[in-house]
Amino acid sequence: MTRRHPLKVLFYISLTIVVLLIGYKAYLNLFEPDFEALHTEQVARINDMLSDDGGFSFAVVGNINNSVGVFEERMIPALNQSGVYFMVSAGNAVSGGGEDKYRAIQGSLTHLDIPYLLTFGENEYENFGSYRFYDHFGPHFFSIKAGGARLIFLDSTGKTPWQWQIRWLNDLLSQEPNRLRFLFIGHPLLHPDQEAPFEQDDDFLQPPEFRSALMDAIDRHDVDMVFSANLSLYADQVEGDTRFITTGGAGGLVLNNDTSFYHYVRVDVSDDGQISHSLVRLQARQHPVLSTLESLWFFIYSLFYVGYINFILLVAVFVLISTKLYTAIFVAKDYYPDYDLDPQPWLSKPLRVAMFTNNYLPFIGGVPISIARLRKGLEALGDIILIVSPRYRDQPQEETNVVRVPSLLAMGEKREFRLANIFLARIRKQVRAFKPDIIHLHHPIWLGSLGLFVARRLKVPAVYTYHTRLEHYAHFVPLPGNLFRNLISHELIKRFANKCDGVIVPTYSTEEYLRMIGVKSPTFVQPTGIEYQRFQEVDDSDVRKLRGSLGIGDETVFVSVSRLSNEKNIDFMIDAIEALRRRTDRPFRFLMIGEGHQHERLQQRIDELGLQDCFTLVGSIPPDEMATWYHLGDAFLFASKSETQGMVILEAMAAGLPVVAVRSSGIEDVVRHGYNGFKTPEKQDQWCDHVQQLLEDDALRQELADHALAFAADYSVEQFARDMREIYALTLARSASR
Repeated sequence: MTRRHPLKVLFYISLTIVVLLIGYKAYLNLFEPDFEALHTEQVARINDMLSDDGGFSFAVVGNINNSVGVFEERMIPALNQSGVYFMVSAGNAVSGGGEDKYRAIQGSLTHLDIPYLLTFGENEYENFGSYRFYDHFGPHFFSIKAGGARLIFLDSTGKTPWQWQIRWLNDLLSQEPNRLRFLFIGHPLLHPDQEAPFEQDDDFLQPPEFRSALMDAIDRHDVDMVFSANLSLYADQVEGDTRFITTGGAGGLVLNNDTSFYHYVRVDVSDDGQISHSLVRLQARQHPVLSTLESLWFFIYSLFYVGYINFILLVAVFVLISTKLYTAIFVAKDYYPDYDLDPQPWLSKPLRVAMFTNNYLPFIGGVPISIARLRKGLEALGDIILIVSPRYRDQPQEETNVVRVPSLLAMGEKREFRLANIFLARIRKQVRAFKPDIIHLHHPIWLGSLGLFVARRLKVPAVYTYHTRLEHYAHFVPLPGNLFRNLISHELIKRFANKCDGVIVPTYSTEEYLRMIGVKSPTFVQPTGIEYQRFQEVDDSDVRKLRGSLGIGDETVFVSVSRLSNEKNIDFMIDAIEALRRRTDRPFRFLMIGEGHQHERLQQRIDELGLQDCFTLVGSIPPDEMATWYHLGDAFLFASKSETQGMVILEAMAAGLPVVAVRSSGIEDVVRHGYNGFKTPEKQDQWCDHVQQLLEDDALRQELADHALAFAADYSVEQFARDMREIYALTLARSASR
């Protein structure tokens, strides 16, 4: 026998609940009749049954509290068989003033075979229930004739001013001196001899002035009996010629002892006007579990009447539960790679790869250089590459397989950041004509989003390389920095990555970040390659010539390569170099290679600190000349925290430079502390200490340089391209297996 999965059972239960909720809401709105002024109908029924000179009987109940288990199932059948003419609630027929409670009590009362009247009590009043009572039943205080008697109902909640009620009562009773008089008021006037369970002072009629005036009117007009609820007991007291009865056991909370128990009061009026009453006790006890389920039902029932918004929320909750359960049960999960995938069919033929990027050469940056190297490596293996990128003013005149997209907007002081016009139809046509096997996305927005859209339309897989920590670019976004940094950037990366068929990251620490923010797509750790061999082929004479042109003598040379932008943390290095100059007598030069919108501001800081002789902003250097510039240096300095890998660090190591860097996700897996360089927290003193070590300890610097050179040898462009082909082939195999 197959055992049913418990989550599967929960899924079908949730699905059934959604269907029932919607069906029940439709039933309530389409088939359940509305009700109003029910007391009018009940009074007419009572008048039809009674005559002025005949006897009659009625039952008084208190604290029904919407009870189904006791009142509806036990007490109503007893009342139907008791022979009384009608029933009166002395207050608290509902457990609260919500629409659901009023509809529930109306549903219970339809099981009565006799007429009924309700007193406006404390529970009827709460939660804005006063207007519901008025609409569904009638006024808060009123009176009727019942045979030779007058039944009077007062409002003890404070909704109706007590002075007005006393005046009305005195006028009413003075006109009918010979009738029997029964008065119903929700709050008791007298304290019973025995203390009621959970009794509080506000359970009794307030304020004292109302109680005093009412007691005076009761005595002056010879009221025969006064009935109240609001206490969970039965109490029978006589004050003057009037009997005061408190009844509170029609279904609400009782202790089932000699003081607090389920009951109702029967009142008999004989033909000659004699009044007698009796206590009818029910041997009923509601199981706590049933009571809890009853409360839960009223909670759910209430959601149908407080408005469509809560109903929609309720349905949405169960839909969400159903969706989660469906995912947990029916969607297969395998947290290990599928080792049965065979990438060989794709590895054995040239691949057609379309790449979408928001920046590309001649723009100088880590992403364009990485793409150019990947393209070169893949084309050397026989693959065909199409690049979709922005158009630049100084781009090459003739390019093969590069789709240049005109810009809608250029940002930055030198207009280096371009917002390409992704709405041009020709982009999609050119990519479609290229017939890519796979699409490689290098940014999660703009052209990257267009690339993902095209991949879905062409039904080819898309992979995404996570190059950039977006949270460090908040200063470029016209939103509050913390909002973008702490929420939007992470959510954007997660949503985009999860739409892709694979995500490529340069380091394991970056992969950990993606998992922490909720990326579920298959992830491949693949460092960006460097042109290692080119760094070994630099001519020493070219280095000496460049050194002479810069006027560098015997100084130790520090090199850094970075875009001049806020997220690169260049101010940190300026301050640290200024501190280093004060700490050492060894001459040095610091060459900052790179360009960006912060150039003028940074140069001004250098001038203000008097660092012109040792800190030089070199500007942009053509990629083909970079290897020579790296070889100028004796060590490489870096402080950026926005990198995902720090490709320039690997290039520096390929030139034999040890590194001092600030710790971050892109640095952690590349710089091995004390082996090929040093990595420190973003603390100037610690960073500066290690720079000073490399400046003053030639033997240490040479040892770390040798290690750096050996470390970089594993990151060649050729190996990078071969590894990327493997990732493409595995992604294509996974896509084909679906």
